[in-house]
Amino acid sequence: MNCSTAPREALGCGGGKGGAMPAITQLTRIEPVHLARLEAQGIFTTGLLLERTETPTRRQTLADQTDASTADVAEWRDESLLLNLAFFGPAEHELLAQAGYGGVEALAAAPWEQFQAVVMTTAETFGLPLPDPLSLRSWWEQGQVLADA
Repeated sequence: MNCSTAPREALGCGGGKGGAMPAITQLTRIEPVHLARLEAQGIFTTGLLLERTETPTRRQTLADQTDASTADVAEWRDESLLLNLAFFGPAEHELLAQAGYGGVEALAAAPWEQFQAVVMTTAETFGLPLPDPLSLRSWWEQGQVLADA
């Protein structure tokens, strides 16, 4: 059973705010062939992906197992960290992607004022819901912590 064939909550594949770990299928910066290879390795959620990529050695091992580059694995990890921010769900993922923040590295590199302005402008431009100011600040602060880790 995997996240595409089982009830999402049963496998921890939910992808909403405050719920189970998002499914790897929510990653936007990954080729379908690599998604299938991750699933073959038993990785169905971003939480499992983060666990399997905690160290450079583990990232290299997963790259070898999925016939991907370590840069690919780092990119998947970066987006997985973003998807696992508190108070963050699919709508927020879409908003930040539209704003140019595809992962925590880009988010953490932006000064707070710039991040806030770009996200709010993007929401207004694309007619997306405006994020709650406290959640927006929380995402940015969590990104700072994750980038420093």
